[in-house]
Amino acid sequence: MTQPSLAARLAALPTLPMTQLWRLWDEHFPRRPQRVNRRYLEARLAYRLQEVGLGGLPRMIKEHLADCGERHSKLTTGCGPEPRLMPGTVLVREWDAREYRVKVTDDGRYELGGQSYKSLSAVARAITGAHWSGPTFFGLKGTRK
Repeated sequence: MTQPSLAARLAALPTLPMTQLWRLWDEHFPRRPQRVNRRYLEARLAYRLQEVGLGGLPRMIKEHLADCGERHSKLTTGCGPEPRLMPGTVLVREWDAREYRVKVTDDGRYELGGQSYKSLSAVARAITGAHWSGPTFFGLKGTRK
C-alpha cells in the first residue's frame, strides 16, 4: 500500500474528524496546546507535514525571522519571554556551595538531575526552594538585544 501524496494529505485535513487530527498532532508534536480551535490545528499540522515532507527552514532563516519578530512586534508584555536558548545549551549555577547544571532539551524544556521543568523559574525554585525569576537566577537577564 502506498502513502498518499503530501498534497492529498494536506487536502484531507479539513475533512478529518477531530480524533484523527489529534492523533496526527500527537505523532508530530511533544505536547498538546492548551487553547485551540480546529483551524489552528489544521494550520499547524499542514505546516508540520510540509516541513517533514519537504524539509524545514534553514536554522539561520528561523533565527532571522524570530529576531525580526522580536524587534518589530508592537505587542508589549510585562517582563517579556524568557531568553531563547538553543537545545543542548548547559547553564551552570553555583548555589549553597553546590554546582547545578541545567540542560536545554530539544522540546524547549529544562533538565536538572534527570527531572524536566517547563521554565527556568521552576528550575530556580527547585534549587533554592523559593520563588526566583529564572533568567535572573541564571544570569540571563538583560542579555537580549
